[in-house]
Amino acid sequence: MTASSSKLVVATTIAAFLLLLLVMNSPVDAHEKFHKGVGVTYDARSLIINGKRELLFSGSIHYPRSTADMWPKLLEDAKRGGINVIQTYVFWNIHEPEEGKFNFEGRFDLVKFIKLIGEHGLYATIRLGPFIQAEWNHGGLPYWLREVPNIIFRSYNEPYMQHMERFVKMIVEKLRDAKLFASQGGPIILAQIENEYNTVQLAYRDLGNKYVQWAGNMAVGLNIGVPWIMCKQRDAPGPVINSCNGRQCGDTFSGPNAPNKPSLWTENWTAQFRVFGDPPSQRSAEDTAFSVARWFSKNGSLVNYYMYHGGTNLGRTAASFVTTRYYDEAPIDEFGLERGPKYGHLKDVHKALNLCKKALLWGSTSAPRLNPDVEARIYEQPGTDVCAAFLTNNHTRLAHTVKFKGQEYYLPPRSISILPDCKTVVLNTATVHLLQSHRKKHSCAYFGDEES
Repeated sequence: MTASSSKLVVATTIAAFLLLLLVMNSPVDAHEKFHKGVGVTYDARSLIINGKRELLFSGSIHYPRSTADMWPKLLEDAKRGGINVIQTYVFWNIHEPEEGKFNFEGRFDLVKFIKLIGEHGLYATIRLGPFIQAEWNHGGLPYWLREVPNIIFRSYNEPYMQHMERFVKMIVEKLRDAKLFASQGGPIILAQIENEYNTVQLAYRDLGNKYVQWAGNMAVGLNIGVPWIMCKQRDAPGPVINSCNGRQCGDTFSGPNAPNKPSLWTENWTAQFRVFGDPPSQRSAEDTAFSVARWFSKNGSLVNYYMYHGGTNLGRTAASFVTTRYYDEAPIDEFGLERGPKYGHLKDVHKALNLCKKALLWGSTSAPRLNPDVEARIYEQPGTDVCAAFLTNNHTRLAHTVKFKGQEYYLPPRSISILPDCKTVVLNTATVHLLQSHRKKHSCAYFGDEES
């Protein structure tokens, strides 16, 4: 090698090094986490997003139940509360109120909503149904579908399957054209087909069994580059992941229906929807926090709060007897205000669980019982100092003091203490350090413009 060529190699190496430093120190764009475009895979432990494991704290926010002007603030507050995934249904009857006539404007702009999620650095889950329940008029199915000859909803019925497949493909192509799937660099990491079909499957007998297999395989065949899920579906076909809905999935979920699928919780009910005449539905911050800590301590990797913001059933979108106010007792209330202490306490839970992330996603687990009411769940990597523990008092009335790894710990009734280093309690689910929020009401002499 000549002296001149040697100098050229050195200069090129230095230039490459300086370029690397420049890239490493450049501001990170909100989209950058999605630009790898690897997509989403999974194993028995967790989803793997663009090659990386994540603990996922998801919140349901439905785009038609708020105005488009509200979306940015709702997403900002969700992110500040420790949420990193937004889940939404897709509402067939608002997008195709008449056969062949479509509406994706204003608060029905699905693509705009998903793009905003990505711009806020959040992931997204879409639940296409197309039957969605959701306390929504006609379960999201358009009324014109009733006039289709010989149709039987949600069954292995050719007219229904034809229209269902057409709608699902139309939505998928709309999202694909906007490059919104994680496999394209977008925020969507999961998609759901059907919805709690197990509750009606037996009524259809063999046609129900055939339908659920058809629905799952049809969805997988769309090749969107992210996994499909079916909630409360024990026989989810092939690679489709079956997930849990309920209030205590850490104890009620029978588990994935294949050993290579992760444990996902698609609906952790933060309260209960209201029907006319019912009092407000209350679920305590302590009980919600207990359920979340319990889930992650038992191999869970994603929890979704249904709802995180319920919003309003505007127009005539509510199901029978359901009030316009939807899940007002969620962490973010109907008006977009934080509802304490639920919002703040869950934010603290997310912080505590993130401190356990390495142990939870890569550690091996054991579960010694400390006494008849108290169990420890331990995640650790042998040969390292990575260790996280969850001390659970399952008794609903009695507190316990237990010894764990040579130290004593006080556990209030029905609570979980989170120890990210297997030594230090950073949070107990029954200990809330935040105040209850209150709203004040003022009567108004008029509504609208004073001169009208």
